[in-house]
Amino acid sequence: MMIFDTSLAQELRTSPLSITASRYKDTYVKIVYSQPRKKGRDIFGKLVPYGEVWRTGANEATEITITGDILVNDQELKAGTYSIFTIPHEASWTVIFNADLGLWGSYNYNPKKDSLRIDVPVLVTNEVAEAFTIGIDPRNNEADFFFHWDKTKVVIP
Repeated sequence: MMIFDTSLAQELRTSPLSITASRYKDTYVKIVYSQPRKKGRDIFGKLVPYGEVWRTGANEATEITITGDILVNDQELKAGTYSIFTIPHEASWTVIFNADLGLWGSYNYNPKKDSLRIDVPVLVTNEVAEAFTIGIDPRNNEADFFFHWDKTKVVIP
């Protein structure tokens, strides 16, 4: 058996691992992703091309685990673990919850395994996010989660 020191691997990553989570009653949501940095680069439409499937972060595909059925933009998403892919466009993004897990990037993305796809508008902010950030904004019995990088923010109700 090989023991791997994950703290060393984390130090070697230029895009460190991050986790965001929230709980409401019996439902727990956890999103695991890697955080690339802006580093003075033009992000959307350049580093992350418009109209192409993106892993929604860096390194491994972003994954979300949900312990209870939830509504995402008024559509049901069953409890389980999914990869999150996105297709950024200038004015809107397609957000994809896909049943294929353990993927590196979006290289082997298979649209036949999509569990849910939604389109959401892009918000342009004055605040520049240096690190790609996924957050959960809980409010009583509802929550939005969001992606924010550079001056681009996408909110998923």
